[in-house]
Amino acid sequence: MSHDTIAMNKERQDLSGLEAVWLFGYGSLIYKVDFPYLERAPASIEGWSRRFWQGSHDHRGTPEAPGRVLTLIETPGEVCTGMAYKVSPDVFEHLDHREKNGYLRFTTAMTFRDGSQHEGLVYIATEENEAFLGEAPESEIAQHIACASGPSGPNTEYLVKLQLALQQLGVNDPHVTQIYNALVND
Repeated sequence: MSHDTIAMNKERQDLSGLEAVWLFGYGSLIYKVDFPYLERAPASIEGWSRRFWQGSHDHRGTPEAPGRVLTLIETPGEVCTGMAYKVSPDVFEHLDHREKNGYLRFTTAMTFRDGSQHEGLVYIATEENEAFLGEAPESEIAQHIACASGPSGPNTEYLVKLQLALQQLGVNDPHVTQIYNALVND
């Protein structure tokens, strides 16, 4: 699958005729909200874990030296907590461009902190995409992140802002925390 997934995402879900759509953010969508939204609330999805296994050729790295950013990996029994945004469908024009480097939109059930549930969309970079880097020890991922930079800034900024945003949500993600600690203690 190509790096650029804009056209594929437009074909995956027909959002025409909808007034609003829920979107689940688990990485930079938690702290970098550069799109309008109607509502925002902490939420979680079941069966998924955050992992720094996706390459970033367009934001936190370059084609020659990609950075590492998050994707979701199916993990039975796990719960991934993030931020849900209720957005108008036209916002996906911007989001599809922002998330174009290997991410596809999938439908997911989200549970909000008050126990209510809504169906929404989530961007996931599967291992079939060309930018997928895969599993590595957290110390190696931290070293990779420390050396990468792209048009959106240093890869370390992504990790630090994410760790702080997760702490503000009251979330301790062991994968993110181990990479963060390896970075700041190096």
